[in-house]
Amino acid sequence: MTMINITRTVSIHESEIHLQFVRASGPGGQNVNKVATAVQLRFDVGNSPSLPGDVRVRLIRMAGRRITRDGILIIEARQFRTQERNREDAMGRLVELIRRAAEKPKPRKKTRPSPASKERRMEEKKQRGITKKMRRTVPDID
Repeated sequence: MTMINITRTVSIHESEIHLQFVRASGPGGQNVNKVATAVQLRFDVGNSPSLPGDVRVRLIRMAGRRITRDGILIIEARQFRTQERNREDAMGRLVELIRRAAEKPKPRKKTRPSPASKERRMEEKKQRGITKKMRRTVPDID
């Protein structure tokens, strides 16, 4: 078995990935009813020894509905007519997802609005209030 390199620090063992071939819907003519070309890739994120803790947490958050309660990531590939291309597509999507999860998010720096921007904001609010005031009906003086 070989290792799949994702980043310089993260790589997963091929044995951690389970592939299942199922029948696909869509193009393929009569062949679609006979040949299982769609791929269902399963990767146990929760119990994977290859993933560092922070990457695991980000991957679970990024996966969304593609992850089960047990922590298994399921990627379905049925775009192509051949098993091989669907397998490559599923593997590529898994690698890309893990690669994005491996990137540390840039910490947010707190910023404050400048005094000039506060002044501009207040001026715009005054102008808007004046515009609205001008739209009001004038009471009749009888």
